[in-house]
Amino acid sequence: MMSTHRIITRNKPTVSAEPGDFQFTRDSIKTLSSNWAGPDFVRDYREKAWALYQSLHMPTIKDEPWRRTDIRGLDVAKFTVPNGSQHPTLPPAPSWLLKPLVTKKHGGQVIIEPKHTKVKVDEALTRQGVIFTDLHTAEREYPELLANIIGQVVKPEEGRFAALTAAMEQYGVFAYIPAGVQVEVPLHSVIWGPGEGLAYFSHIMVWLEPGSSLTYVHEAASPNGIPGQTMHSGIVEIHISDNASLRFVELQSWGDNVWNFSHERAQVGREATLEWIFGALGSNLTKNFSEIDLIGDGATGKMSGFYFTDGKQHLDHDTQQNHLAPHTTSDLLFKGALKDSSRSVWQGMIYVAPGAQKTDGYQANRNLVLSSKARADSIPGLEILADDVRCTHGATVGKIDQDSLFYLLSRGIPYAEAEHLIVEGFFDPIMQRIPFEGVRKRFQDAIVVKMK
Repeated sequence: MMSTHRIITRNKPTVSAEPGDFQFTRDSIKTLSSNWAGPDFVRDYREKAWALYQSLHMPTIKDEPWRRTDIRGLDVAKFTVPNGSQHPTLPPAPSWLLKPLVTKKHGGQVIIEPKHTKVKVDEALTRQGVIFTDLHTAEREYPELLANIIGQVVKPEEGRFAALTAAMEQYGVFAYIPAGVQVEVPLHSVIWGPGEGLAYFSHIMVWLEPGSSLTYVHEAASPNGIPGQTMHSGIVEIHISDNASLRFVELQSWGDNVWNFSHERAQVGREATLEWIFGALGSNLTKNFSEIDLIGDGATGKMSGFYFTDGKQHLDHDTQQNHLAPHTTSDLLFKGALKDSSRSVWQGMIYVAPGAQKTDGYQANRNLVLSSKARADSIPGLEILADDVRCTHGATVGKIDQDSLFYLLSRGIPYAEAEHLIVEGFFDPIMQRIPFEGVRKRFQDAIVVKMK
């Protein structure tokens, strides 16, 4: 692996002496750690993250990564951490959310709700050394393994919400695949976050040892129609060792009262492959940082993103493809449609480090605006510090083609149906990149709902 050089990133935190604004305190962390009886390294991790959180200021539109996303409307002072016993009326996760999306059954499933956590793992996988469990169990039963993984891919230093999440995380999933193990049946995790005035902090860790493979589906969701605000702040850390392969499906269906923040990164080793499918359908506001670090010679990372906004939704996705070794390949396509007064922001960057020769990088963002009040900002970027590479990018924002619409109407197709057909056709390239019928069906159903 090459040494890591300067990476041009837009999510560097700005240090400030401004006081914190959430009502959480250091004592909150002590309480959480005590209740969970976590090991020393976890408490140290949280307390260091807390100190860092206090040194950072709340992001504002003066910070470049946040320039197009204003979070002044976030009612920070009212959030509390959910406690199942204090919220007996919170609804459980709906059955549709727990069904398999990739195959007919799961190799393992972790369901995290405010009241309890359920973990199921196929015994055949356990016998092969596969670990798939919730964060608290991982802290208790696999501390030595977890100590070498937690915070290695996404560090609390990466932003105020990353630091706050690391300090306060109470929900999480740990997936560990030993060397050479091929997990044929997908793993599935769900974080269900109902209620109002609650702050959910989650931490997903996926670690693949050399030569292993896995398909992993992670979903985060909550009901619509809740009057007050709820917040989710999450970290996703993925490490794919040499010659390993991961297909990671991530679906965000937060309710329309949720303010959602996340820092996510996947490290891809030598001759390893990552296929990352990302769908964003819910939330009031989302600010998401997603990065692929290609750290080994011959690493490949592919990311396919789908989003559809309506109402006053605001979804901001900041992606980076970092080529840190030679002969690496990245391929990113994000496609989104927007209705009503909604807004999307996509900022993408391909970074090629010095010496990362024979890099092949591609990124594209396509937007279909269905309303005169909707708005899509699309900002691709390249930072290339090697001289033998092929990197291309593109971005478009457009409306429905009136000639296509006229053609369909002239064939007797009603307006609504014609518009729907055009939207489905717009999303077809992203559907073709998704190898799972269940995921495509989920997105197609979302198009039907959003187009009503």
